Amino acid sequence: MKLGMVGLGRMGMNMVRRLLKGGHKVVAYNRSPEKTRQIMKEGAQGVFSLPELVQALQPPRIVWLMLPAGKPVEEYISQLADLLSKGDIIVEGGNSFYQDDLRHAGELKPKGIHYLDVGVSGGIWGLKIGYCLMIGGERKIYKFLEPIFKALAPRDGYLYCGSTGAGHFVKMTHNGIEYGLMSAYAEGFDLLLNSPYGAELNLAKVAHLWNQGSVVRSWLLELLASALKKDPHLSSIKGYVEDSGEGRWTVQQAINSAVPAPVIACSLFQRFRSRQTDSFADKILAALRQEFGGHRVIKNKP
Repeated sequence: MKLGMVGLGRMGMNMVRRLLKGGHKVVAYNRSPEKTRQIMKEGAQGVFSLPELVQALQPPRIVWLMLPAGKPVEEYISQLADLLSKGDIIVEGGNSFYQDDLRHAGELKPKGIHYLDVGVSGGIWGLKIGYCLMIGGERKIYKFLEPIFKALAPRDGYLYCGSTGAGHFVKMTHNGIEYGLMSAYAEGFDLLLNSPYGAELNLAKVAHLWNQGSVVRSWLLELLASALKKDPHLSSIKGYVEDSGEGRWTVQQAINSAVPAPVIACSLFQRFRSRQTDSFADKILAALRQEFGGHRVIKNKP
């Protein structure tokens, strides 16, 4: 299939590469042209404006957005709504709030433009391993785009979750759980470091050990072992942990639904607290975000 990809950041660029390897044709656009030129060298068709992107696609046009949630998504959907035609499809692959999906789909429906929300997990490792895709919207559009999802995901790595907003709702909850898991690892390893045995323990080896059949084994723990092997006390980074929205939305949804979610709520507040202190636990959170998603860390001055 042929599709347009808007946004060539950490995720978008590698998704284009995976699609090209899967035999699909990609028309790529990025606000900064350097990245567009880079992916052109790898087989994508590059364009340098949204009108060019639309002109390069044939109906029904498929345009996949991999942009930061909020203003960038709003701006590009608004522009595409005036450029696309009846029967065309917008796929929103960022970490947007599910209620924004409902609004976007409602605004596009009178124009006959279809809309899918796709929560994407996989971070900077998705090119090699594949992306976990959580998909919401019209089932018939999901079925039409299924060859694209198959190329992006590992085996059993994509799921039609339900009507509009369901994909991003599942991804929001996924990220809330991720917050809690990361905080539990961070607290445990902080306890190990500051225990009577802290000077003897090799924390990277402990993380590796726990991945050998332990009930707490996980990919996050593999990434933690990698981070600790490179920097045993994570002394090169600050324990300053950002949050990108999903944790807040998950906690707010828990409040709205009267569902107790104390672990996720506490993990969100821990991130807020990290901006006031510089503990080893917060360094672990920061290091994990960098390892799986290439997120920014604040380095300590030498």
